[in-house]
Amino acid sequence: MSFTPKPHAALLIVGHGSTENPDSSTPYFEHADEIRNRGLFGEVHCCFWKEEPSMREVGYMIDAEEIYVVPDFISEGYFTQDVIPRELQLEGPTTRRAGKTWHYTLPVGVHRSMTGLLLHRAKEVAPDADPAETTLFIVGHGTGLNQNSTKAIRDQVELIKASGAGYAEVLDAFMEEQPFIAEWDKLATTPNVVVVPFFIADGLHSYQDIPVLLGIETEPGEAASQREVFRHNPHHLRGKTLYYSSAIGTERNIADVILDQVADFDAKSHEAR
Repeated sequence: MSFTPKPHAALLIVGHGSTENPDSSTPYFEHADEIRNRGLFGEVHCCFWKEEPSMREVGYMIDAEEIYVVPDFISEGYFTQDVIPRELQLEGPTTRRAGKTWHYTLPVGVHRSMTGLLLHRAKEVAPDADPAETTLFIVGHGTGLNQNSTKAIRDQVELIKASGAGYAEVLDAFMEEQPFIAEWDKLATTPNVVVVPFFIADGLHSYQDIPVLLGIETEPGEAASQREVFRHNPHHLRGKTLYYSSAIGTERNIADVILDQVADFDAKSHEAR
């Protein structure tokens, strides 16, 4: 999709952040740098819920009078529907306040262009695995707090099934609700299994918790930046050949999905007018 530059507007990428994981904010800054280097906005900023700069500092960071706020989150849920609007004082898709206009888009993870990134990552991590003999898992956290947190993953599973990619099975699985990723070998009937974590950062879940649930490791390891290399694939476990990728949010092309959400927002606003 071609993107119309907005030299008089600012882009604000909002992330969760973490007080425990040193790698949590890295992808957000990388996505911001990628977009900044393309010269598409007058300003590009990041802010976080659990890290600096915080959402409450945003008013002092941005000079532009028009701001596009893109939640760099996987799904709609508590943070995108409650926390971010509250902290940034957003009253809907567009908020006008104190001489500034704020546009609030949908999160990156619900955009249809995520499907292509997931398929690219799956092929990249298991280039020699025949899709016809492979089960592809898209894995999330899972929670009883908000049903939308699992909807984005299940939607992507259906889109991949319909894409013609040729996987024998495409399944959703979760850390804390059924179907559990810890039972991956029982859920998959194929000799090959590819697991792609549907998270933005290689944080505690994708880099430390899920490998233990898969059986790759016996206890949580160090954070990603404190290791010399990413895990080697494939892993021969439980009678199957397992390929495990880094979190989808570390994909460089997430920058394009952020821009897609801005373009979609503008298109919907134009239609509404």
